Amino acid sequence: MSQDDRDLPEQVHWEGKYIVAKTRGRWEYVSRARGIRAAVIIAIDPEDHVILVEQYRVPLGRACIELPAGLIGDETEGEDPTEAAARELEEETGFRAGRIEVLGEFHSSPGMVSESFTLLRAHDLTKIGPGGGTESEQITVHRVPRAGLPAFIADRRARGDAMDVKLLLLLGPELLG
Repeated sequence: MSQDDRDLPEQVHWEGKYIVAKTRGRWEYVSRARGIRAAVIIAIDPEDHVILVEQYRVPLGRACIELPAGLIGDETEGEDPTEAAARELEEETGFRAGRIEVLGEFHSSPGMVSESFTLLRAHDLTKIGPGGGTESEQITVHRVPRAGLPAFIADRRARGDAMDVKLLLLLGPELLG
């Protein structure tokens, strides 16, 4: 980005309940509306199984395998990321964390989206319900042995499922050999 683009005013072209389409100079990008952010949860149970979710994603036109996640502040302004993560983990997966640790804030696609997410690690998991999200989400929960994650992902890719980029957090050592 040139200094000229940086100094130009941000223009809003469209705003919905959850996203805003903007430009600044030659750059087109999308932001979350109302200061909403996301909480993304790494959840590994005491038996070394990774808890993943699967849900149909309209922009992709297919199911996507993902880490559990949800919005921070979409219903309560100023919501704490750990509270949002605890709520979303239970709602989506049926697991409750004894402790949640904040790992930091990250940006997933900074050339196109200004959204950030807070990455959290859920510890001391206990199964308390079936999960599955809200009625409109239709989430399928997958409990995958961490050592079997590469094979699980390969199988789901072969079936035509999309993979969320955040799964690379769990595949990093495998990919780097």
